[in-house]
Amino acid sequence: MLLYNSATHKKEEFTTHTPGRVEMYTCGPTVYHFAHIGNLRSYIMEDVLEKFLRYSGYDVNRVMNITDVGHLSSDADTGEDKMLKGAKREHKTVMEIAQYYTDAFFSDCAKLNIKTPDTVQPATGCIDEYIKIVSGLLEKGFAYEAGGNVYFDSSKLERYYIFNDHNEEDLAVGVREGVEEDSNKRNKNDFVLWFTKSKFEDQALKWDSPWGVGYPGWHIECSGISLKYNGEYLDLHCGGIDNAFPHHTNEIAQSESYLGHPWCKQWFHVHHLNTNSGKMSKSKGEFLTVSLLQEKGYDPLSYRFFCLQSHYRKGLVFSWENLDNAQGAYQKLIKRIAALKEGGEPDQAVVQEYREKFLQQVGNDLNTSMAVTLLYDALKAKTDDATKMAILGDFDQVLSLSLLEKAAQVRKEQAAQKTTSAGDYTITGEGDPAVDAMVLERYQAKKAKDFARADQIRDELKAQGIEITDVPGGASWKRV
Repeated sequence: MLLYNSATHKKEEFTTHTPGRVEMYTCGPTVYHFAHIGNLRSYIMEDVLEKFLRYSGYDVNRVMNITDVGHLSSDADTGEDKMLKGAKREHKTVMEIAQYYTDAFFSDCAKLNIKTPDTVQPATGCIDEYIKIVSGLLEKGFAYEAGGNVYFDSSKLERYYIFNDHNEEDLAVGVREGVEEDSNKRNKNDFVLWFTKSKFEDQALKWDSPWGVGYPGWHIECSGISLKYNGEYLDLHCGGIDNAFPHHTNEIAQSESYLGHPWCKQWFHVHHLNTNSGKMSKSKGEFLTVSLLQEKGYDPLSYRFFCLQSHYRKGLVFSWENLDNAQGAYQKLIKRIAALKEGGEPDQAVVQEYREKFLQQVGNDLNTSMAVTLLYDALKAKTDDATKMAILGDFDQVLSLSLLEKAAQVRKEQAAQKTTSAGDYTITGEGDPAVDAMVLERYQAKKAKDFARADQIRDELKAQGIEITDVPGGASWKRV
Protein backbone atom coordinates (compact mmCIF):
# COMPACT_ATOMS: atom_id res chain seq x y z
CA MET A 1 0.00 0.00 0.00
CA LEU A 2 1.23 3.49 -0.94
CA LEU A 3 0.10 6.36 1.26
CA TYR A 4 1.03 10.04 1.13
CA ASN A 5 2.96 11.01 4.26
CA SER A 6 2.46 14.65 5.25
CA ALA A 7 5.69 14.53 7.28
CA THR A 8 7.90 13.58 4.31
CA HIS A 9 5.71 15.16 1.61
CA LYS A 10 5.63 12.10 -0.63
CA LYS A 11 3.84 8.82 -1.21
CA GLU A 12 5.53 5.99 0.62
CA GLU A 13 5.05 2.28 1.09
CA PHE A 14 3.02 1.84 4.27
CA THR A 15 4.92 -0.04 6.96
CA THR A 16 4.32 -0.57 10.67
CA HIS A 17 6.47 -0.90 13.78
CA THR A 18 5.00 -4.33 14.52
CA PRO A 19 4.43 -6.36 11.34
CA GLY A 20 0.74 -6.97 10.64
CA ARG A 21 -0.50 -4.52 13.29
CA VAL A 22 -1.44 -0.86 12.91
CA GLU A 23 -1.45 1.53 15.87
CA MET A 24 -3.77 4.26 14.54
CA TYR A 25 -4.76 7.54 16.19
CA THR A 26 -7.37 9.97 14.91
CA CYS A 27 -8.03 13.40 16.38
CA GLY A 28 -11.60 13.46 17.64
CA PRO A 29 -14.07 16.36 17.92
CA THR A 30 -14.12 19.21 20.40
CA VAL A 31 -17.64 18.60 21.69
CA TYR A 32 -18.90 22.16 22.19
CA HIS A 33 -21.24 22.13 19.17
CA PHE A 34 -22.50 19.85 16.39
CA ALA A 35 -19.95 18.59 13.88
CA HIS A 36 -20.53 20.17 10.47
CA ILE A 37 -20.26 18.12 7.30
CA GLY A 38 -16.79 19.56 6.64
CA ASN A 39 -15.55 18.02 9.90
CA LEU A 40 -17.28 14.78 9.00
CA ARG A 41 -15.49 14.53 5.65
CA SER A 42 -12.30 13.83 7.62
CA TYR A 43 -13.98 11.15 9.71
CA ILE A 44 -15.45 9.49 6.60
CA MET A 45 -12.03 9.27 4.94
CA GLU A 46 -10.36 8.03 8.14
CA ASP A 47 -13.09 5.41 8.41
CA VAL A 48 -12.39 4.24 4.84
CA LEU A 49 -8.67 4.10 5.63
CA GLU A 50 -9.20 2.01 8.77
CA LYS A 51 -11.55 -0.38 6.96
CA PHE A 52 -9.18 -0.72 4.01
CA LEU A 53 -6.32 -1.59 6.37
CA ARG A 54 -8.49 -4.30 7.94
CA TYR A 55 -9.59 -5.45 4.46
CA SER A 56 -5.89 -5.73 3.53
CA GLY A 57 -5.28 -8.07 6.46
CA TYR A 58 -3.95 -5.74 9.18
CA ASP A 59 -4.90 -5.93 12.83
CA VAL A 60 -5.86 -2.30 13.59
CA ASN A 61 -6.00 -0.63 17.00
CA ARG A 62 -7.69 2.71 16.41
CA VAL A 63 -7.81 5.29 19.21
CA MET A 64 -9.66 8.61 19.20
CA ASN A 65 -9.90 11.39 21.77
CA ILE A 66 -12.91 13.50 22.69
CA THR A 67 -11.75 17.03 23.53
CA ASP A 68 -13.86 18.21 26.47
CA VAL A 69 -11.36 20.65 28.01
CA GLY A 70 -8.38 22.79 27.03
CA HIS A 71 -9.15 23.67 23.39
CA LEU A 72 -9.06 27.45 23.26
CA SER A 73 -10.92 29.43 20.63
CA SER A 74 -7.77 30.48 18.76
CA ASP A 75 -6.59 26.86 18.30
CA ALA A 76 -3.37 28.05 19.98
CA ASP A 77 -2.97 29.36 23.55
CA THR A 78 -5.23 32.39 23.59
CA GLY A 79 -8.95 33.08 23.72
CA GLU A 80 -11.74 31.31 25.56
CA ASP A 81 -12.04 27.56 26.17
CA LYS A 82 -14.44 26.30 23.49
CA MET A 83 -16.23 24.07 26.00
CA LEU A 84 -16.89 26.99 28.34
CA LYS A 85 -18.08 29.02 25.37
CA GLY A 86 -20.60 26.27 24.51
CA ALA A 87 -21.77 26.02 28.12
CA LYS A 88 -22.40 29.78 28.32
CA ARG A 89 -24.24 29.74 24.99
CA GLU A 90 -26.70 27.07 26.16
CA HIS A 91 -26.78 27.82 29.91
CA LYS A 92 -25.60 24.32 30.81
CA THR A 93 -22.59 22.87 32.57
CA VAL A 94 -19.50 21.97 30.57
CA MET A 95 -20.04 18.27 31.23
CA GLU A 96 -23.68 18.49 30.08
CA ILE A 97 -22.53 20.15 26.87
CA ALA A 98 -19.78 17.55 26.39
CA GLN A 99 -22.16 14.60 26.81
CA TYR A 100 -24.85 16.06 24.56
CA TYR A 101 -22.52 16.83 21.65
CA THR A 102 -20.54 13.62 22.07
CA ASP A 103 -23.80 11.68 21.66
CA ALA A 104 -24.76 13.87 18.69
CA PHE A 105 -21.37 13.25 17.04
CA PHE A 106 -21.65 9.46 17.27
CA SER A 107 -25.27 9.64 16.07
CA ASP A 108 -24.04 11.48 12.96
CA CYS A 109 -21.26 8.92 12.53
CA ALA A 110 -23.79 6.07 12.66
CA LYS A 111 -25.89 7.73 9.94
CA LEU A 112 -22.76 7.96 7.76
CA ASN A 113 -21.71 4.34 8.46
CA ILE A 114 -18.57 5.53 10.28
CA LYS A 115 -17.32 2.82 12.62
CA THR A 116 -16.70 3.80 16.25
CA PRO A 117 -12.94 3.49 17.02
CA ASP A 118 -11.73 0.68 19.29
CA THR A 119 -10.96 3.20 22.05
CA VAL A 120 -12.70 6.55 22.54
CA GLN A 121 -11.20 8.57 25.39
CA PRO A 122 -12.49 11.92 26.71
CA ALA A 123 -9.55 14.21 27.49
CA THR A 124 -10.77 14.77 31.06
CA GLY A 125 -10.14 11.09 31.83
CA CYS A 126 -6.35 11.15 31.43
CA ILE A 127 -5.16 14.01 33.65
CA ASP A 128 -2.55 11.82 35.38
CA GLU A 129 -1.00 10.93 32.00
CA TYR A 130 -0.62 14.61 31.06
CA ILE A 131 0.96 15.48 34.40
CA LYS A 132 3.45 12.62 33.98
CA ILE A 133 4.49 13.82 30.49
CA VAL A 134 4.75 17.47 31.54
CA SER A 135 6.86 16.48 34.54
CA GLY A 136 9.13 14.45 32.25
CA LEU A 137 9.55 17.35 29.83
CA LEU A 138 10.49 19.69 32.69
CA GLU A 139 13.07 17.18 33.97
CA LYS A 140 14.60 16.83 30.50
CA GLY A 141 14.80 20.58 29.99
CA PHE A 142 12.21 20.76 27.21
CA ALA A 143 9.76 22.79 29.28
CA TYR A 144 9.76 25.75 31.66
CA GLU A 145 7.46 27.48 34.12
CA ALA A 146 6.49 31.10 33.57
CA GLY A 147 3.63 33.21 34.88
CA GLY A 148 2.23 30.18 36.68
CA ASN A 149 1.89 28.12 33.49
CA VAL A 150 4.14 25.38 32.04
CA TYR A 151 5.38 25.91 28.46
CA PHE A 152 7.16 23.73 25.93
CA ASP A 153 10.51 25.27 24.89
CA SER A 154 10.59 25.03 21.07
CA SER A 155 14.13 26.46 20.93
CA LYS A 156 15.45 23.09 22.18
CA LEU A 157 14.38 21.39 18.95
CA GLU A 158 16.53 20.94 15.87
CA ARG A 159 13.38 21.08 13.71
CA TYR A 160 9.99 22.42 14.73
CA TYR A 161 8.06 22.94 11.45
CA ILE A 162 7.34 19.38 10.28
CA PHE A 163 4.50 20.07 7.84
CA ASN A 164 5.90 23.24 6.26
CA ASP A 165 4.86 22.39 2.71
CA HIS A 166 1.25 23.30 3.43
CA ASN A 167 -0.11 26.59 2.19
CA GLU A 168 -0.28 29.73 4.25
CA GLU A 169 -3.96 29.31 5.12
CA ASP A 170 -3.34 25.86 6.61
CA LEU A 171 -0.30 26.95 8.62
CA ALA A 172 -1.97 30.13 9.85
CA VAL A 173 -4.81 28.40 11.70
CA GLY A 174 -5.04 29.84 15.17
CA VAL A 175 -3.33 33.11 14.27
CA ARG A 176 -5.87 35.87 14.71
CA GLU A 177 -5.36 39.56 14.21
CA GLY A 178 -5.69 41.53 17.39
CA VAL A 179 -5.08 38.55 19.67
CA GLU A 180 -2.87 39.51 22.57
CA GLU A 181 0.52 37.78 22.60
CA ASP A 182 1.38 35.63 25.64
CA SER A 183 4.21 37.58 27.30
CA ASN A 184 5.24 34.50 29.33
CA LYS A 185 6.54 32.70 26.23
CA ARG A 186 10.29 32.78 25.59
CA ASN A 187 9.82 32.03 21.89
CA LYS A 188 6.89 32.62 19.54
CA ASN A 189 6.50 28.87 18.84
CA ASP A 190 6.39 27.85 22.51
CA PHE A 191 3.05 26.48 23.64
CA VAL A 192 1.24 25.77 26.90
CA LEU A 193 1.44 22.29 28.39
CA TRP A 194 -0.44 23.14 31.57
CA PHE A 195 -2.45 26.25 32.50
CA THR A 196 -2.64 27.40 36.09
CA LYS A 197 -3.54 31.02 35.40
CA SER A 198 -6.06 31.51 32.66
CA LYS A 199 -7.26 34.70 31.04
CA PHE A 200 -10.68 33.66 32.32
CA GLU A 201 -11.10 33.15 36.04
CA ASP A 202 -14.27 31.08 35.60
CA GLN A 203 -12.61 28.09 33.94
CA ALA A 204 -15.06 25.29 34.74
CA LEU A 205 -12.73 22.29 34.96
CA LYS A 206 -9.54 22.35 37.06
CA TRP A 207 -7.31 19.74 38.65
CA ASP A 208 -4.50 19.64 41.19
CA SER A 209 -1.01 19.43 39.71
CA PRO A 210 2.61 19.95 40.90
CA TRP A 211 2.35 23.48 39.46
CA GLY A 212 -0.93 24.46 41.05
CA VAL A 213 -4.62 23.98 40.29
CA GLY A 214 -5.26 24.18 36.56
CA TYR A 215 -5.98 22.27 33.36
CA PRO A 216 -4.05 20.80 30.42
CA GLY A 217 -3.22 22.50 27.17
CA TRP A 218 -4.99 21.13 24.10
CA HIS A 219 -1.91 19.60 22.44
CA ILE A 220 -0.75 17.49 25.40
CA GLU A 221 -4.07 15.63 25.44
CA CYS A 222 -3.59 13.73 22.17
CA SER A 223 -0.01 12.77 23.07
CA GLY A 224 -1.09 11.49 26.48
CA ILE A 225 -4.06 9.50 25.17
CA SER A 226 -2.07 7.97 22.30
CA LEU A 227 0.84 6.97 24.54
CA LYS A 228 -1.62 5.31 26.94
CA TYR A 229 -3.55 3.29 24.36
CA ASN A 230 -1.23 3.00 21.33
CA GLY A 231 2.10 2.69 23.13
CA GLU A 232 5.38 4.50 22.44
CA TYR A 233 5.38 3.81 18.69
CA LEU A 234 2.48 5.15 16.63
CA ASP A 235 2.14 3.95 13.03
CA LEU A 236 -0.54 6.28 11.68
CA HIS A 237 -1.87 9.63 12.88
CA CYS A 238 -4.90 11.12 11.12
CA GLY A 239 -6.77 14.41 11.15
CA GLY A 240 -8.00 17.34 9.12
CA ILE A 241 -5.41 19.46 7.31
CA ASP A 242 -6.15 22.40 9.63
CA ASN A 243 -4.74 20.33 12.52
CA ALA A 244 -1.30 20.03 10.87
CA PHE A 245 -0.26 23.32 12.46
CA PRO A 246 -0.08 24.04 15.29
CA HIS A 247 -1.74 20.96 16.83
CA HIS A 248 0.07 18.05 15.17
CA THR A 249 3.33 19.98 15.00
CA ASN A 250 3.19 20.43 18.76
CA GLU A 251 2.21 16.79 19.35
CA ILE A 252 5.38 15.67 17.57
CA ALA A 253 7.53 18.17 19.46
CA GLN A 254 6.36 17.12 22.93
CA SER A 255 6.01 13.38 22.25
CA GLU A 256 9.46 12.86 20.73
CA SER A 257 11.12 15.09 23.34
CA TYR A 258 9.47 13.08 26.11
CA LEU A 259 10.15 9.65 24.58
CA GLY A 260 13.64 10.33 23.28
CA HIS A 261 12.96 8.53 19.98
CA PRO A 262 10.86 8.99 16.79
CA TRP A 263 7.16 8.68 17.57
CA CYS A 264 4.85 8.48 14.54
CA LYS A 265 5.84 7.12 11.12
CA GLN A 266 2.91 8.21 8.97
CA TRP A 267 0.74 11.35 8.95
CA PHE A 268 -2.56 11.36 7.05
CA HIS A 269 -4.34 14.70 6.53
CA VAL A 270 -7.73 15.20 4.88
CA HIS A 271 -8.22 18.50 3.04
CA HIS A 272 -11.03 21.00 3.48
CA LEU A 273 -14.62 20.86 2.36
CA ASN A 274 -15.14 24.24 0.74
CA THR A 275 -18.17 26.23 -0.28
CA ASN A 276 -18.17 28.77 -3.09
CA SER A 277 -17.11 31.37 -0.51
CA GLY A 278 -14.22 29.36 0.94
CA LYS A 279 -13.54 26.86 3.74
CA MET A 280 -16.54 25.68 5.71
CA SER A 281 -16.35 26.64 9.37
CA LYS A 282 -18.64 27.16 12.34
CA SER A 283 -17.43 30.73 12.84
CA LYS A 284 -18.52 31.75 9.32
CA GLY A 285 -22.07 30.61 9.88
CA GLU A 286 -21.90 28.02 7.06
CA PHE A 287 -23.04 25.41 9.52
CA LEU A 288 -24.32 22.41 7.59
CA THR A 289 -25.04 19.33 9.70
CA VAL A 290 -26.14 15.79 8.90
CA SER A 291 -29.51 16.56 10.49
CA LEU A 292 -29.96 19.53 8.16
CA LEU A 293 -29.22 17.31 5.14
CA GLN A 294 -31.87 14.88 6.35
CA GLU A 295 -34.39 17.68 6.89
CA LYS A 296 -33.85 18.68 3.26
CA GLY A 297 -34.53 15.13 2.10
CA TYR A 298 -31.00 13.82 1.57
CA ASP A 299 -29.86 10.35 2.57
CA PRO A 300 -26.69 10.82 4.69
CA LEU A 301 -25.06 8.05 2.64
CA SER A 302 -25.45 10.25 -0.43
CA TYR A 303 -23.05 12.64 1.30
CA ARG A 304 -20.64 9.76 2.00
CA PHE A 305 -20.88 8.80 -1.69
CA PHE A 306 -20.19 12.46 -2.59
CA CYS A 307 -17.01 12.40 -0.49
CA LEU A 308 -15.82 9.09 -1.94
CA GLN A 309 -16.00 10.50 -5.47
CA SER A 310 -13.13 12.88 -4.64
CA HIS A 311 -9.56 12.35 -3.40
CA TYR A 312 -8.93 13.10 0.27
CA ARG A 313 -5.91 15.32 -0.54
CA LYS A 314 -7.97 17.66 -2.72
CA GLY A 315 -10.31 20.36 -1.53
CA LEU A 316 -13.92 19.34 -2.17
CA VAL A 317 -16.47 22.00 -3.17
CA PHE A 318 -19.89 21.59 -1.60
CA SER A 319 -23.03 22.96 -3.20
CA TRP A 320 -26.61 21.75 -3.12
CA GLU A 321 -26.37 21.09 -6.87
CA ASN A 322 -23.31 18.88 -6.34
CA LEU A 323 -25.09 17.00 -3.56
CA ASP A 324 -28.18 16.60 -5.76
CA ASN A 325 -25.99 15.03 -8.44
CA ALA A 326 -24.37 12.69 -5.90
CA GLN A 327 -27.73 11.63 -4.46
CA GLY A 328 -29.13 11.01 -7.94
CA ALA A 329 -26.11 8.89 -8.88
CA TYR A 330 -26.26 6.98 -5.60
CA GLN A 331 -29.97 6.21 -5.99
CA LYS A 332 -29.47 5.04 -9.58
CA LEU A 333 -26.62 2.81 -8.42
CA ILE A 334 -28.87 1.22 -5.78
CA LYS A 335 -31.64 0.65 -8.35
CA ARG A 336 -29.18 -1.05 -10.72
CA ILE A 337 -28.08 -3.36 -7.92
CA ALA A 338 -31.72 -4.02 -6.98
CA ALA A 339 -32.34 -5.18 -10.56
CA LEU A 340 -29.79 -8.00 -10.17
CA LYS A 341 -31.30 -11.45 -9.72
CA GLU A 342 -30.82 -13.03 -6.33
CA GLY A 343 -29.62 -16.59 -5.82
CA GLY A 344 -26.92 -18.77 -7.29
CA GLU A 345 -23.27 -19.28 -6.44
CA PRO A 346 -20.71 -16.57 -7.27
CA ASP A 347 -17.67 -17.32 -9.40
CA GLN A 348 -14.95 -16.96 -6.74
CA ALA A 349 -12.18 -16.58 -9.34
CA VAL A 350 -13.90 -13.47 -10.76
CA VAL A 351 -14.58 -12.14 -7.23
CA GLN A 352 -10.88 -12.55 -6.42
CA GLU A 353 -9.89 -10.83 -9.67
CA TYR A 354 -11.93 -7.77 -8.71
CA ARG A 355 -10.68 -7.90 -5.13
CA GLU A 356 -7.11 -7.62 -6.42
CA LYS A 357 -8.09 -4.66 -8.61
CA PHE A 358 -9.69 -3.03 -5.58
CA LEU A 359 -6.58 -3.59 -3.43
CA GLN A 360 -4.42 -2.08 -6.16
CA GLN A 361 -6.59 0.98 -6.83
CA VAL A 362 -7.53 1.89 -3.26
CA GLY A 363 -4.03 0.92 -2.12
CA ASN A 364 -2.66 3.75 -4.24
CA ASP A 365 -3.05 6.56 -1.69
CA LEU A 366 -6.67 5.68 -0.81
CA ASN A 367 -8.03 6.39 -4.28
CA THR A 368 -11.75 6.13 -3.48
CA SER A 369 -12.88 7.66 -6.79
CA MET A 370 -11.30 4.69 -8.60
CA ALA A 371 -13.05 2.38 -6.13
CA VAL A 372 -16.39 3.91 -7.18
CA THR A 373 -15.41 3.38 -10.85
CA LEU A 374 -14.72 -0.28 -10.04
CA LEU A 375 -18.27 -0.60 -8.65
CA TYR A 376 -19.66 0.36 -12.05
CA ASP A 377 -17.14 -1.85 -13.85
CA ALA A 378 -18.35 -4.80 -11.77
CA LEU A 379 -21.98 -4.09 -12.69
CA LYS A 380 -21.03 -4.07 -16.39
CA ALA A 381 -18.87 -7.21 -16.15
CA LYS A 382 -19.71 -10.21 -18.33
CA THR A 383 -20.53 -12.49 -15.43
CA ASP A 384 -23.63 -13.65 -13.56
CA ASP A 385 -25.61 -11.56 -11.06
CA ALA A 386 -24.57 -13.65 -8.04
CA THR A 387 -20.92 -12.87 -8.80
CA LYS A 388 -21.65 -9.16 -9.28
CA MET A 389 -23.41 -9.00 -5.91
CA ALA A 390 -20.52 -10.83 -4.21
CA ILE A 391 -18.06 -8.30 -5.67
CA LEU A 392 -20.17 -5.33 -4.54
CA GLY A 393 -20.57 -6.79 -1.06
CA ASP A 394 -16.81 -7.33 -0.86
CA PHE A 395 -16.03 -3.71 -1.85
CA ASP A 396 -18.66 -2.40 0.56
CA GLN A 397 -16.68 -3.73 3.52
CA VAL A 398 -14.52 -0.65 2.88
CA LEU A 399 -16.83 1.83 1.14
CA SER A 400 -19.72 1.26 3.61
CA LEU A 401 -22.46 2.56 1.30
CA SER A 402 -24.96 -0.16 2.40
CA LEU A 403 -25.24 -1.21 -1.25
CA LEU A 404 -26.80 -4.66 -0.81
CA GLU A 405 -28.96 -3.60 2.15
CA LYS A 406 -30.39 -0.61 0.26
CA ALA A 407 -30.96 -2.73 -2.85
CA ALA A 408 -32.82 -5.32 -0.78
CA GLN A 409 -35.04 -2.55 0.61
CA VAL A 410 -35.83 -1.34 -2.93
CA ARG A 411 -36.79 -4.91 -3.93
CA LYS A 412 -39.04 -5.16 -0.88
CA GLU A 413 -40.77 -1.88 -1.73
CA GLN A 414 -41.21 -2.92 -5.35
CA ALA A 415 -42.71 -6.25 -4.28
CA ALA A 416 -45.17 -4.45 -2.01
CA GLN A 417 -46.37 -2.18 -4.81
CA LYS A 418 -49.69 -3.02 -6.43
CA THR A 419 -51.20 -1.61 -9.61
CA THR A 420 -54.78 -0.41 -10.11
CA SER A 421 -56.05 0.62 -13.54
CA ALA A 422 -58.90 2.99 -14.30
CA GLY A 423 -59.18 3.08 -18.06
CA ASP A 424 -55.96 4.55 -19.42
CA TYR A 425 -54.85 5.74 -15.93
CA THR A 426 -52.62 3.42 -13.83
CA ILE A 427 -52.11 3.85 -10.08
CA THR A 428 -49.11 2.16 -8.45
CA GLY A 429 -49.09 1.97 -4.67
CA GLU A 430 -49.47 -0.30 -1.67
CA GLY A 431 -52.87 -1.67 -2.63
CA ASP A 432 -55.02 0.51 -0.37
CA PRO A 433 -58.38 1.01 -2.19
CA ALA A 434 -59.22 4.17 -0.21
CA VAL A 435 -55.96 5.86 -1.20
CA ASP A 436 -56.29 4.65 -4.80
CA ALA A 437 -59.76 6.19 -4.94
CA MET A 438 -58.47 9.57 -3.74
CA VAL A 439 -55.58 9.50 -6.23
CA LEU A 440 -58.05 8.73 -9.02
CA GLU A 441 -60.38 11.50 -7.85
CA ARG A 442 -57.41 13.91 -7.91
CA TYR A 443 -56.69 12.87 -11.50
CA GLN A 444 -60.30 13.38 -12.52
CA ALA A 445 -60.35 16.82 -10.82
CA LYS A 446 -57.22 17.86 -12.72
CA LYS A 447 -58.76 16.55 -15.96
CA ALA A 448 -61.85 18.69 -15.27
CA LYS A 449 -59.52 21.64 -14.51
CA ASP A 450 -60.77 21.73 -10.90
CA PHE A 451 -57.26 22.40 -9.63
CA ALA A 452 -58.43 23.61 -6.23
CA ARG A 453 -60.00 20.20 -5.53
CA ALA A 454 -56.93 18.40 -6.90
CA ASP A 455 -54.67 20.39 -4.55
CA GLN A 456 -57.03 19.77 -1.64
CA ILE A 457 -56.82 15.99 -2.20
CA ARG A 458 -53.04 16.14 -2.46
CA ASP A 459 -52.87 18.03 0.87
CA GLU A 460 -55.24 15.56 2.54
CA LEU A 461 -53.05 12.65 1.44
CA LYS A 462 -49.91 14.49 2.52
CA ALA A 463 -51.44 14.96 5.99
CA GLN A 464 -51.81 11.15 6.12
CA GLY A 465 -48.10 10.77 5.28
CA ILE A 466 -48.73 9.80 1.66
CA GLU A 467 -46.62 11.21 -1.14
CA ILE A 468 -47.92 11.21 -4.76
CA THR A 469 -45.67 11.28 -7.82
CA ASP A 470 -47.22 11.87 -11.25
CA VAL A 471 -45.79 9.61 -13.95
CA PRO A 472 -46.66 9.18 -17.65
CA GLY A 473 -50.07 7.50 -17.87
CA GLY A 474 -50.78 7.56 -14.16
CA ALA A 475 -49.36 8.16 -10.65
CA SER A 476 -47.46 6.32 -7.94
CA TRP A 477 -47.85 6.80 -4.21
CA LYS A 478 -46.04 5.74 -1.06
CA ARG A 479 -46.17 6.32 2.66
CA VAL A 480 -43.23 8.44 3.88
